[in-house]
Amino acid sequence: MDNIVLIGMPGSGKSTLGVVLAKMIGYGFIDSDLIIEEEEGRVLPDIIAQEGIDGFNAIENRVNCSIDCHRKIIATGGSAVYGEEAMKHLGEIGTIVYLKWSLKELATHLGDLEARGVVFRPGQDLKAIYEERCPLYEKYADLIVDCEGDSVEGLVSQIMKAIS
Repeated sequence: MDNIVLIGMPGSGKSTLGVVLAKMIGYGFIDSDLIIEEEEGRVLPDIIAQEGIDGFNAIENRVNCSIDCHRKIIATGGSAVYGEEAMKHLGEIGTIVYLKWSLKELATHLGDLEARGVVFRPGQDLKAIYEERCPLYEKYADLIVDCEGDSVEGLVSQIMKAIS
């Protein structure tokens, strides 16, 4: 195992769990959303507003395809699964772990989707995004971790057991 790639809905804990997991196993941590913001010189909501959904997805796909690292935990953006080339690349450089939550639980974690920089089309709500993305997360996942009702420590333990 070289890298561990965390995928899942916005608010699923990819960044939070990624940092803790990295410390526990002695890996570095990468947040692909931060790489996008750094390369673009803009925050995610501004990129989405200025480039539109398709433009943002193209940027995210390009950035994720360019990630070249070893012994890292990579937290992706929730929309990373729209980039087929990027997901293929991430699968080649690491084990992809889907952090799975129920829609009800995710709704308690998320605030304003737009302010958070979540990619969604006009008229889409959290339920529509969830129903669209979950099959993609499952398609690309090497491992699925059911996060419902577990603590950060418990989830990190689950991931460590699953990857060992």
